[in-house]
Order: sequence, then structure tokens, then C-alpha cells
Amino acid sequence: MNQMRMNEMRKGYTRRPAPDDPAVYAKNYITPGGLERLKDEHRFLLTKDRPAVTEVVAWAAGNGDRSENADYQYSKRRLRQIDGRIRFLSKRIEAAEVVDPDAPRSGQAKTRAYFGATVLYADSSGAEHEMCIVGTDEVDLSRNHISWVSPLGRALLKSTEGDIVVLRAPGGTEELTILEVRYERISVEPFREPVGSSAAAREASNQRS
Repeated sequence: MNQMRMNEMRKGYTRRPAPDDPAVYAKNYITPGGLERLKDEHRFLLTKDRPAVTEVVAWAAGNGDRSENADYQYSKRRLRQIDGRIRFLSKRIEAAEVVDPDAPRSGQAKTRAYFGATVLYADSSGAEHEMCIVGTDEVDLSRNHISWVSPLGRALLKSTEGDIVVLRAPGGTEELTILEVRYERISVEPFREPVGSSAAAREASNQRS
């Protein structure tokens, strides 16, 4: 990028997020792919993993003193973990407000960074970075997917090309220059059945028998 272009961009306003910016934890915004992943995990736990663990609990309960039965104690603990995760996922799915980054946009909604935006920016050293602003249940740093309520996500929100925004993080503050804001489909890592899950073990046992 040439010096003239950088100077033009430096003329953009410097936006400092207000400390009482209401962005934040009231709504569970999520992309379509993120919601699908939550639903897939919820379905797996409810219809496959929980029944498999319940089966082990029933089997272990018949094997003598429960207080000294390691299989029983472990399986009961695992069942409580599964039930807690199912309750959590149920609440997140119920509260979800789906925003499709690929949906048609116009005006400021097309040029400013809101939830679902892909933002290209330069840090104070001039290095360029590209981030997708997603929901708290979709954070994946290996894909540069950051939460809209994270310090970086909040700094980028409402910015547009040419703006200079201030990132306030535990390590200090830094000015970021916005190079591009666009909206496109955000690919979310799909839910995959965990290797070694109780459901997988039961299926393997059924295949052997």
C-alpha cells in the first residue's frame, strides 16, 4: 500500500469504543453454521451419548457395592456432565438470534463492521490481519474467528474502511487501521463425534457381537 493511500486512510476518524457500549452480553448472536453445530452436538448427546452412558450406569449398578465400583462412579459423573452440557446447549439454542453474513445488505450495513463481518486491518507495525466477527459459541482462533464481545471484536465493530480504531486489551492499547470490511459466508467447523465417546464404544461393541 503506497504512502498516499496510507495518509488518506489516516484521515479517517479514530473511534474509541465507549466504556458503556451496550454491545455486549444481552443477545446470543450466531451464524447459521454455528447454530447448526450446536444443534448437532445437542442431538448427539441426547440421542447417542447419554443413552450409551445410561446403559453403562445400569450395567455397573448390578456389579456389587456402588460406593467401591469405579465404573459406576465414573459413569454417574459422566452422566452429570452430559446432562449439564445438554442444559447449556438447550439454553444457547433457545436464545440464539441467527445472523447470516451472506445475506444481502445495503447502506451502512454493507460497509460497516457488524456481527458476521470479515475485517481486514493493519496493526501498529503495519502487519495485516483478517478476522471474522462471530458469536461466543463459534470462536475458533485457528480460523481467525473472534467473538463480537471480545476486546478485538468490540474495537472492530461499527468501523469502516479508512477508520483507525483503538484496541484496548489487557496488554495495553493499540491503533488498528481498517483496510476492508466485507460480508460473505463464514465457514464454521462442523460438530464431529468425539473419538472414544461412550456412543462410539457402544457401536463398536455392537458391531463385534
